[in-house]
Amino acid sequence: MMVSFNVDDGLFRTFLFYSAILVLKVLAMALLTGKHRFTKKVFANPEDTIVNKKYKVKYDDEDVERVRRAHLNDLENIPFFIIACFGYLLTNPTVFIATNLIRLFVLGRIVHTIVYAVVVLPQPSRALAWFLGYGITIYMAAQVVLNFA
Repeated sequence: MMVSFNVDDGLFRTFLFYSAILVLKVLAMALLTGKHRFTKKVFANPEDTIVNKKYKVKYDDEDVERVRRAHLNDLENIPFFIIACFGYLLTNPTVFIATNLIRLFVLGRIVHTIVYAVVVLPQPSRALAWFLGYGITIYMAAQVVLNFA
């Protein structure tokens, strides 16, 4: 049996564009973590301190940990969104709704990083940004399940 899916070309391009933005964001978080480690002269591994004896091994520097946790949060959420979103595209969604859900997810992840690791705003700012993306991922995954059940 042959299964055929018809995904709107513009919507698929939107998905690919914003997925690439999310990939670049995750990769940038690794660089931001490294920047904080070098700025604070704090590293997680003893062999990293060989370059300079002023560097130290420390696991609880708040600035480094905030960036690292924001990065981990991206790694916990972005791959699942990309998978759920790809499946959602196969349900033939309304282009306007799907495009804006994708944009809102990306915006939510960027805001989450800013309020968690860059500006550090009080709660519920981080929780709201996280929940926006989480809710969108659940919605998309549920639509896939309902459509293909």
